[in-house]
Amino acid sequence: MNLSGLKPPKGQKHAPKRVGHGMGSGHGKTSGRGMKGQHSISGFRQKRGFEGGQMPLHRRLPKRGFTNIFKRQFAIVNVGTLARLEGDSFGPDQLLERGVVKKLGDGLKILGAGELTRAITVQAHQCSQAALAKIQQAGGKVEIIGGAQA
Repeated sequence: MNLSGLKPPKGQKHAPKRVGHGMGSGHGKTSGRGMKGQHSISGFRQKRGFEGGQMPLHRRLPKRGFTNIFKRQFAIVNVGTLARLEGDSFGPDQLLERGVVKKLGDGLKILGAGELTRAITVQAHQCSQAALAKIQQAGGKVEIIGGAQA
């Protein structure tokens, strides 16, 4: 048995419907489109979500919520994650290279989940109060990049 001998099961493949080839094609004068109506003409196309004139579902449902276009997306790293890493100095670029964060977005924010037992130096765009307290209690320090901490 080889690849050139493989064939689909009998009845799986069908010849395509050849429409618009006259009376002898088996699809007749109107090519299977019926007599009249919007579906019968050339170039017919319905818009996405069209429900035959009924009010579409996306217009029947109420609008909800709000999207803040000024929202800033920070890459989040917890203190416990930094404690597991080797080294004593961490910045956004080093964490990106190590794969700790996938993408930085608007910057790096340090949060306080986890425990820290050694002194580390962290450079971040924002740092929570809990994270700042844990890092300073362990003898480390936090450098805020380009702005005040939140």
